[in-house]
Amino acid sequence: MPLIDVKNLCKTYENEDVKTTALHGVSFSLEKGEFLAIMGPSGSGKSTLMHILGLLERSSGGTFLLDGRDVSELSDDELAGLRNKRIGFVFQAFNLLPKTTVEENVELPLLYDENPIEKNGSRIAAALKSVDMTHRAKHYSNQLSGGEKQRVAIARALVNDPDIVFADEPTGNLDSKSGLQVMRILQKMNDAGRTIILVTHETSTAEHAKRIVRVVDGHIVSDEPVRTRKIAGDGEETLK
Repeated sequence: MPLIDVKNLCKTYENEDVKTTALHGVSFSLEKGEFLAIMGPSGSGKSTLMHILGLLERSSGGTFLLDGRDVSELSDDELAGLRNKRIGFVFQAFNLLPKTTVEENVELPLLYDENPIEKNGSRIAAALKSVDMTHRAKHYSNQLSGGEKQRVAIARALVNDPDIVFADEPTGNLDSKSGLQVMRILQKMNDAGRTIILVTHETSTAEHAKRIVRVVDGHIVSDEPVRTRKIAGDGEETLK
């Protein structure tokens, strides 16, 4: 059973009687442990697709099965609970709280969790260690470089041990060196078995994934495996 299975997925926005269709009958499936890049120009519908797959928005039509479960049958509260337990997000703008420490930023998803608060410390520490940010745990987020902020955002996405991590233009605000560090972290997460969905408009970034779905004007125009993918900071590898 695919982890994600969407068929004829549509999304139409309405604003003052004006209808704008962002997705036109999108269909594809995704197995657990894949590293997928959704690629397309600005306005192509790729971010809308990510928002639906990440349970941030509902589709206007079609079906979306997550582990065989039709998400349209879930209430808003059920979607929020599922999103907090199973999904992590990394955004281009980092979305860190400026006057709080790195630890406090990483802890945010845990505040909505049912686990006792005393368990949070070890989970935060493990998440920060995974992105090599333990040494900055007590610093405020506005004291960090762009690359460090994005690594903290990744730690925050990981702290609940989600099945799927969505990364929306994660290198968009970074220099090339910091961007490669972020992509290497995402690749290591995928190598450890985590499902990664990367949204980008850049071919050079998409080629760090193992499969690329290209979206243009709300349609999937290609869906192909990456034969030779980039290994961040370490050349390339040929995939079977």
